[in-house]
Amino acid sequence: MKHGQPSVGDSQWAPTSAAALDRRLLESLERDFGESARRAGPWLACRPGCTECCIGPFPITRLDALRLREGLAALAAREPARAAAIVARAERAVHDFEDGFPGDHAAGLLADDEAALDGFFERHRARPCPALDPASGRCELYEARPVSCRTYGPPVSFAGEPAPPCRLCFVGADSETIERCRFEPDPAGLEQRALAELGFTAGEDWETLIAFALAR
Repeated sequence: MKHGQPSVGDSQWAPTSAAALDRRLLESLERDFGESARRAGPWLACRPGCTECCIGPFPITRLDALRLREGLAALAAREPARAAAIVARAERAVHDFEDGFPGDHAAGLLADDEAALDGFFERHRARPCPALDPASGRCELYEARPVSCRTYGPPVSFAGEPAPPCRLCFVGADSETIERCRFEPDPAGLEQRALAELGFTAGEDWETLIAFALAR
């Protein structure tokens, strides 16, 4: 972390254009995912209560973190007990992540070290997301969920590189069916533009974890 750089919890929505770009980003993802899901039909196994993509930590951007905290604040205003339970789960995770954390634990920022990240994610692969309601198997902050959560399931491509669908989806489908449902999230680069508006650039201050975004 650069000297004087704020931690994940210090970030705020500013300037206003970043929030507008984020809204456009979410609308784009919803539209493209919806079209992919329409093409996939029964091949797409994603349903409320399926938690395949909710187990194990994964990197999120600072833009995702801002959105999650905004969603948590809105939930706290409506249902403070539910919000407090999320914070408690996040704080337990942050505590457990301290040993061997691949980056700056105090700031909640991940380092650009692929080997260290892989080892860390493997060690914690069984930990549920703090936003996951353990009773219902549903996301408590679904409307504010990160971009990764909004693209998991169908086959996607990132910068022209194809990624496979969720292992529970397209079981038995041929390659033609899978490719017909493939889409590229955010082809206009709205996420990076929003991050740039917030003063973040790819590197040490780029990524964090959901737990750090939701802990006090």
